[in-house]
Amino acid sequence: MSACLTCNCRQPLGFGIKMAFQPIVDISSQSVFAYEALVRGENGEGAGQVLGQVTGKNKYTFDQTCRVKAIETASRINIPGDLSINFMPNAIYEPETCLATTLETAKTTNFDRNKIIFEVTEQEQVVSQEFLVEVFEAYRKEGFRTAIDDFGSGYAGLNLLSDFQPDILKIDMKLIRDIYQSKVKQTLVRSIQQISEELGIQLIAEGIETEEEYKYLRDNGMTLMQGYYFQKPLLEAIQHVNFP
Repeated sequence: MSACLTCNCRQPLGFGIKMAFQPIVDISSQSVFAYEALVRGENGEGAGQVLGQVTGKNKYTFDQTCRVKAIETASRINIPGDLSINFMPNAIYEPETCLATTLETAKTTNFDRNKIIFEVTEQEQVVSQEFLVEVFEAYRKEGFRTAIDDFGSGYAGLNLLSDFQPDILKIDMKLIRDIYQSKVKQTLVRSIQQISEELGIQLIAEGIETEEEYKYLRDNGMTLMQGYYFQKPLLEAIQHVNFP
């Protein structure tokens, strides 16, 4: 892969980052399905403070740095299961070329590329949905799995799903919050479950914070879950998950 000549790949980031990891659990097997890598500041500052420093000039460098840091740290702390990495589609210029650093990092750290999931939030308004589909297809070609985060909340929704079927959908936490007492949310989530099942897409409920949310989802067929109810993100570390 050649160097990308159209992006700001030499723009310095200007600040340091670390990665925190939060488990995505499979309650049916009482195991960790994957860990999501979440950006933090060099001293553990929250994602909001870090993202506030991202600009049009350094977004490519930020996106690439996050990928490298996630893979390097995951390899160093020897995470079990798979690794989910968020990416910024608006920071990508040429999908295959922009994957070069990711592939090289996986190779040098002996991290299996087939364990990597790339997820994009539906809340990010991409310049072109057609280009996002092109990005997803390039990633799948290289052996990576793909996910749409915050599904049901943003710009893409069913239109994106009609053009590209990712491996995973993550239901937006706003649909999960207090779902046990909302008929509307229950109906919407049930519809997403049916769509995912018929399209062969794995489904994750994220943002679970209470026992009531957990029990409702468990009793209604959801097996992959993520949220503070199970474990908060840990900075450059993982620990045993105590399943309910």
